[in-house]
Formats: sequence, C-alpha cells, structure tokens
Amino acid sequence: MYIFLLVLTIATAIGFQGWRTLLNNFAVDVAGLDGGEFGALGSIREIPGFLALFVIYFLLIIKEHKLAALSVIVMGLGIAITGFLPSFMGIALTTIIMSFGFHYYETLNQSLTLQYFGFTEAPVVMGRLKSLGAATNIAVGLLIFALAGTLDYKAMFLIVGAIAVLAGIYCFFQDPSSKEIPLQHKKMILKTKYWLFYALTFMAGARRQIFVAFAVFLLVKKFNYTVQDITVLFVLNNIINYFANPIIARAVNKYGERKVLSFEYFSLVLIFTAYAFTDSPIVGGILYILDNIFFNFAMAIRTFFQKIADKKDIAPSMAVGFTINHIAAVAIPVLAGIAWMQDYRIVFLGAAALSAISLILVQFIDRELKMKMQSH
Repeated sequence: MYIFLLVLTIATAIGFQGWRTLLNNFAVDVAGLDGGEFGALGSIREIPGFLALFVIYFLLIIKEHKLAALSVIVMGLGIAITGFLPSFMGIALTTIIMSFGFHYYETLNQSLTLQYFGFTEAPVVMGRLKSLGAATNIAVGLLIFALAGTLDYKAMFLIVGAIAVLAGIYCFFQDPSSKEIPLQHKKMILKTKYWLFYALTFMAGARRQIFVAFAVFLLVKKFNYTVQDITVLFVLNNIINYFANPIIARAVNKYGERKVLSFEYFSLVLIFTAYAFTDSPIVGGILYILDNIFFNFAMAIRTFFQKIADKKDIAPSMAVGFTINHIAAVAIPVLAGIAWMQDYRIVFLGAAALSAISLILVQFIDRELKMKMQSH
C-alpha cells in the first residue's frame, strides 16, 4: 500500500504542481482574468471537494484503491486540456475536471493511510509522502523553469497532465489491498463525538482557501512576479518542505496534536497580518514559504481523528471531512474576491481572524483524547 500511494502521490504532485505553477500567469497573461473572476475560479475549483462525500457511494461499486487510481487519471485529463481553452469558461471547465480527480484522490489517500498504518506510523507515512511530493514539485519547478522559454502554455499543461494519466492507468491494474483491514462503512457517518474534528476541518478549509486562491495572486498582481519568479519560489518552498515534513511528523508523535496545532495557528495569525501590510516583494515571498510550511501541520488534525475514531468510520469520515473542509471553501473565494476589489488587506486580515478561532478550538484536543481513553 505504501508503494501504491507513493506512485500516485508523485503523479498527483507532478500534475497539480505543474498546473498550479502555470495557472496564475496563464489566467492573467493569456486569458486576461481579473481578481473577481479569479476568486470565482477558486470557488469553482472547490466544488468537487465539497462533493467528496460521494466517494462513499462510489465505493459501493468500485474498490477504494481502484477509485484512487481512477481519480488521478481524471485529474491528469483536466490538466492536459487546460492550455487549449484560454478563457474564463474554458479554465472553469478544465479546473472542475482536474479538481474532481485531485480531491477524490486526496480523500482516498488519507483514508487508506489511516486504515493501513498505526498511530505512530501514520504521521511518519504522511510526512514521508509529503516530502516525496515536495521533491517531485522541485523537479516539476525546474522542468517548467527550463521549458518556459521554449514551450507555450498548451504544451506544458499537456506534458504534466499526460504523466499523471499514465501513472494512474498503471496503478489501476495493481492490487495493494489487504483482507486484514476492517471493512469500511459504505454510508455517511456523522457523530457528535467527532465534533472537534469537524470544527477544525471546517476552519482549516476556510483559512486554506485564502492561501491557495490569493497568496500567489497577490505576488503576481501586486509584486509583478513572473512565471520564472513563481517557479523559483515553488522550488525553494519545496526544498524546505522536503526536510520539514518528516520533522513535523516526528513533532506530532513527540509533542502531541494540541501543541503542534497551537504553534501552527499562532504563527498563522502573525503571517496573515503581515501579508496585509507588507510592501516588499521579498517579504511577500518569505511569508508564502512560511505559510506553506504551516500548511503541512494539518496532518495533526487527521492523526487526532485516527486516535478518537472507530476503525470502520475512517473511509466515510475522511469523505465527510473533505466535504466539511470545502463548505467554506466554496463560498470564501467569491466573497474574498469581492472584498479584494475593495481592499486586498481585508482578505488577509480575515484569514488571521480564522486562524485565531482555530487556535482556541485546538485547546480542546487533549480533553477529547482523554474522553476516548476513558470510554475504553
């Protein structure tokens, strides 16, 4: 299962990192999108995440690992055709295809990791997969940096999308499953004892959207970052993440989820406030890198859930969690896009406020873990 997830994670990283590196400049330079349209695109991109709940019903007709491979194929197809449709409607269509594949794979990846690996193994596996994803992102960044002067957007989208499709097809015909893993419920699971997991997941989705939709957009729009500048930033960011992810995983095992997540959210309050007021392109780039490092701390929300969850609830709960994560994600980019047109600082100060609420919520983690132990 580890090798299977490794291949699909690398394929997803190639496709998604290529798409993400190219999209901002493609949207501004070729399609001529403004802040409002870009905000709308952010909401459209998150609709499939909101619909991740339907993973549960797909599992009635297809095995979990096969659905994971199929999801990567769909993602790759969406990316491959992006360059052929340089308009708002065209980018919206290809984005939603890419996003269905990407979000369904992420849901299944988390579910399979929590099912197949124990409490201390799971964060290490998550950290290792994220590190290898970061190493792949570096390679993709260097490739795009080298090709940007010779190939057009159409060819670059096509190359990274095709690689993801081929890897997904290969994995579709593999079988890494085990008969010893408890059969998962094939229905929606919503339990009051998981309230804190739901609340943290919702807040993480809201905060993440501002980062994903507007952090790079700020760098391109306000500080005039080029494709090459964004690529250099992504490569530097991924070099740091390659080394940071295993450290984060060990910190979760050593210090526990409450302390790790408290550090994350306290830091994010400061980072988003700084985004709002900096006039330096260098500081903006540094904030983006720091923001990205803390983005990886979210594994602690999932390992917290693993510790309080019934084993058969993992697959449906990861699907429900993804939907909850994306409730705010569907609305926030559009609202933030409107706010951006008034004053971009409102967007980032709003993210700082969301991080402060999350900081309060994580203080309940130890209490929930204690209640789980007492119930046993």
